[in-house]
Amino acid sequence: MRSAETLPHFAADYLAWRHEVQPTAATFDGVHVHDDLIEDFSRASIDRQIRDLNGFARRLASMSSEAVPAERADHSALMANAQARLHELEVIRTWERDPQLYADTLATSLASQAIFTYAPAAERARRLLSKLRQVTGVLDAARTNVREPAGIFIKTATETLRGVVSFLNRDLPRALREVDDLSLLADLDDASTVAKTAIERYVRDLEEEQAPKAKATFRIGKDKIEHKLKLEDGVTLDTDMLLRIAERELSATRERFAAVASKVGKGPADQVWAKVKAEHVAPGGLVTRVREQCASLYTFLRDSGIVTVPDADALVIAPTPPFYRWTFASLWAPGPLEARAQRSYYYITDADANWPQERQEEHLRDMNDAVLWSISMHEALPGHFLHFEHLRKVASPWRKAMVVAPVSVLEGWAHYAEHMVVEQGFAKKDPVIELGQLAESLVRLCRLVVGLRLHAEDLSVEQGVRFFREEAMLEEASARREAERGAFDPGYVIYALGKLMLLKLRKDVEAHQGAGFDLRRFHDEFLGLGLLPFGVLRQQMLGEANDGVVLA
Repeated sequence: MRSAETLPHFAADYLAWRHEVQPTAATFDGVHVHDDLIEDFSRASIDRQIRDLNGFARRLASMSSEAVPAERADHSALMANAQARLHELEVIRTWERDPQLYADTLATSLASQAIFTYAPAAERARRLLSKLRQVTGVLDAARTNVREPAGIFIKTATETLRGVVSFLNRDLPRALREVDDLSLLADLDDASTVAKTAIERYVRDLEEEQAPKAKATFRIGKDKIEHKLKLEDGVTLDTDMLLRIAERELSATRERFAAVASKVGKGPADQVWAKVKAEHVAPGGLVTRVREQCASLYTFLRDSGIVTVPDADALVIAPTPPFYRWTFASLWAPGPLEARAQRSYYYITDADANWPQERQEEHLRDMNDAVLWSISMHEALPGHFLHFEHLRKVASPWRKAMVVAPVSVLEGWAHYAEHMVVEQGFAKKDPVIELGQLAESLVRLCRLVVGLRLHAEDLSVEQGVRFFREEAMLEEASARREAERGAFDPGYVIYALGKLMLLKLRKDVEAHQGAGFDLRRFHDEFLGLGLLPFGVLRQQMLGEANDGVVLA
């Protein structure tokens, strides 16, 4: 029996439910009614979410999808999203395997109230107080749910949790320095002490009780990762084929890297790259350099007409706040569902004058001029910042909510943006810029290879470290960080896949439209459709010309 429920009503109900059960994600979407909450990871809550998701899937199945094309697209995307979330909770079961899920949730949930100034500091402080009082419950759930974590998961979670303690000790007071309510500050201090005690106790449990007997694997397995990619991002190819594609692209990118390196300097490509990495600003100069880069990128995009550009004043480029300096570079954009207009912040972390000279130099090498161009393209123009500005104009709340967005579209666009700007001639007078873009592409392709082999084959983390060193020319610390991330975040393979899916979509649309193809129209239409899976985007943009193949 067909339901009389309308799809817009269902979409609104489903999105509201996702925001309720994922309050941290709601904050990042610009929905603040749940800002005093942290996710409930109790087994009862997880079982309830599974029941609710099955109920949503049944409601969708009972509704006709033979409606106007836009509703058919939403019906398909909503069904895939509900099934993907069910697969995560019932099959992947990260909540049962990895304490990092709990650690990262705490870190992100607390930081969101410090970073986003959507409300006065005192109001955000009261919401932080509520969150701090829930920390013990989150960790009790972690202790109950996660019985046999893999060793690498323990290492990552304890590092993250120690970072949360540091945040509470040093950074939170700085973030709330405007608060002058002494009673509120005293309550925050008490709640922070209780939260730190609970965190430190759980860290000891992990290191002293769990780590010595840790034998579980971090791998999710070939079938599970293939099904995960199919449901979340519409990738239907098996991992064997994906690895062949990755190796093809890696080889081509290495070849192009060598060709561009020969224009920059003499000698082997890796030696040329080592010299390029030594070219960077002096300590204290990173923010100014990034402002100059973004001004050049904005002018290029405006003059070339390859995509509609937002108001340049909507982006603030500033030093990373003291309480968030563990990141190198980050974009903090107000959520696409935010009720009032706010500016986005592109934060850059400069070398700290208090660091040893060697550490300052290493940091600036990682932020060398060539890579900095790609970071600015990815985070700001025409990457995430431009994408978010387009999303604000999308009419459907469901289509622009990040809580249900395919990562392949969000990160695929940002990674494609680096490629597209260079492709369209931005770097034609300076091959160093292209070299930096290619170096970043090598890292993303190595993530694809290492991530798939870690979870679908028998690659070890140490072998992954070596692969990043050899193929992406990363230094030891960066290579290890990348390989270890692949163990607990199999989704990081999607950066390269998203870019490749977008390039195929563009190629197919251009072939379909022939002489009438216009790059600006293509980009604006892609961005204007919202955060739909690539399979649905292809149907929307190609119609009957869609061959159904998102990646080849």
